[in-house]
Amino acid sequence: MRPNCLYIFVIVLLFLSSVSVSFGQTYLIGGVVKEKDANLRIAEAQIINQRTGLSVSSSSFGLFQIKAAIGDTLLIIKREYSDFTAAVASTKDMIIYLSRDRNLKEVKIYGQSKKAELDDIKREYKNKGSFYQGKPPFLAFIFKPLTAVYELFGRTPRNARRFGRYYENEMQQTLIDRFFNEDIIQRNTDLREKDLEGFMLNYRPEYENAKKWADYDALKYIKDSYKKYTDTLRKK
Repeated sequence: MRPNCLYIFVIVLLFLSSVSVSFGQTYLIGGVVKEKDANLRIAEAQIINQRTGLSVSSSSFGLFQIKAAIGDTLLIIKREYSDFTAAVASTKDMIIYLSRDRNLKEVKIYGQSKKAELDDIKREYKNKGSFYQGKPPFLAFIFKPLTAVYELFGRTPRNARRFGRYYENEMQQTLIDRFFNEDIIQRNTDLREKDLEGFMLNYRPEYENAKKWADYDALKYIKDSYKKYTDTLRKK
């Protein structure tokens, strides 16, 4: 092989090796989730690394950090918004814009379909051998020790545990949406468009409170929160 050809061959090998290393290395990727039209930051959006199954939620300011490698794909899910996928092209902070899903106005129907979809995924994990979603009971170590160990350290059960946390969060948010949604708020206040979105973002109730509510409690919370919201606007 000629010297020039050998030199070019070595350069190409070094380049390919550096590319493969950069694509395989994991980084802590940061970013922010915003609404596309209103440019509002979106809290509690679910960001999922589709390669690893790792899942995080955006903060109250729409910020998130997730472990990912160059080339990974992130799936972003938020109730009342269309699902969105974004490729990790670099280690720079990402800006994710979500569009409101205008076809999902009926919260109960959406909640039912979402639960059915998540239940299908849960059954799929079970079919793959994760019977306890990565959380084997104590008796399993006595009567089924191999299964119990696999549930603790296997890759599929590990992903099932992550999905279990995601499933629980989604069911909690569905319950909140039953009491706190656009239709109910519009029928009991004069909030519309950006004011409505800002109110829903800042006064969304906690699950621990909402799980104890009846319809009367939810309406009282909305009216009390609406008064606080309007009082704050007057002060500004």
